[in-house]
Amino acid sequence: MVALIKQQVEVGRYASTSEVLRVAMRTWMRDEEEHAERLAAIRARIGRSLDDPRPAISSADVFERLEAHARRTPVAR
Repeated sequence: MVALIKQQVEVGRYASTSEVLRVAMRTWMRDEEEHAERLAAIRARIGRSLDDPRPAISSADVFERLEAHARRTPVAR
């Protein structure tokens, strides 16, 4: 990694190794923030699902409904 950083500085892509590290840290911090936001969104959706007052549907009911829907839906050819 050190060799790659030095190469990028030598070819002029970055002014210094410090600049490379600052860019890397900003990118890492942004990625971490985006990851945390995605997790928060997933947790919120799970929470809403758990708090949903509608009655739970059994897997057997779900499959029954899907099969009924499939029987009613014409097959495209």
